[in-house]
Amino acid sequence: MAVIKATENDIKVLARLMRAEAEGEGELGMLMAGNVMVNRTRVDCLDFRDVNTIDRMAFQSPGGFEAVQKGYFYQAAREREVRLARKVVKGERHHPAEFALWFFRPEGSCPAQWWGQWNSGRYKLHCFYTPLASECPSVYSTY
Repeated sequence: MAVIKATENDIKVLARLMRAEAEGEGELGMLMAGNVMVNRTRVDCLDFRDVNTIDRMAFQSPGGFEAVQKGYFYQAAREREVRLARKVVKGERHHPAEFALWFFRPEGSCPAQWWGQWNSGRYKLHCFYTPLASECPSVYSTY
């Protein structure tokens, strides 16, 4: 059962975004990026109020993903990424991204905080940031 509403087109947009943002991190890295993307779609807090569809999440401005401004994002979704996108839409979560709403790739080590949010861990080159429960309780809710 899906944890967010997603049409076949939504799955393809999510798959393309996961690939464009984290393909270099392998399948697990793309799944973690997908966790952040699904979390942004399902919460209603902080920078993500009324970002309740995959399209709104992918193209959110300001505060969205840089990859949608690059040509690679606009290439067709491949079966590998579509399969991964389906997994995160069904609720598969991976630490340190399971409750994260942000990730980025710093030059060096992960800062303890980024834009006032706490680092929940690193996977390869990406650092993940999770809000406090008091700021965004819905990200911690079970499906």
